[in-house]
Amino acid sequence: MPHTPKPPQPGDRLVASSAPPRPHRPALPGGRPATTRQRAVSTVVYLVKLASKVAALALVLYAVFTAFKANPANVWYQFVESLAGVLSLGLANLFQLADPRWTAMVNYGLAAIVWLIIGSALAGLVRRAAP
Repeated sequence: MPHTPKPPQPGDRLVASSAPPRPHRPALPGGRPATTRQRAVSTVVYLVKLASKVAALALVLYAVFTAFKANPANVWYQFVESLAGVLSLGLANLFQLADPRWTAMVNYGLAAIVWLIIGSALAGLVRRAAP
């Protein structure tokens, strides 16, 4: 009767090697391990992009709340409205359309796009400024 190999189990090594396993370190595209400075720069870039996306999300939420006539007495509406007022970058009254719902969609949507552009540009500057 021929011997059948045992199926792989979680944690099994797929390649036989006599070398001990190495600890995991994040690597750069060239295969070099990332330095502490590079990880710090990546973290700052991530945080900048995250902050710009959160700002854009708050603006889009306010535009959607306004377009669908959300209840202004609701706590969430008031919270998002207060964020949108601060984050609108002065674009809240840029266009005055006949329908106030469309006005909110256009103005706050434009402000959201500007936040995404600012976040991307700032993240690129941070990445380029780091040695």
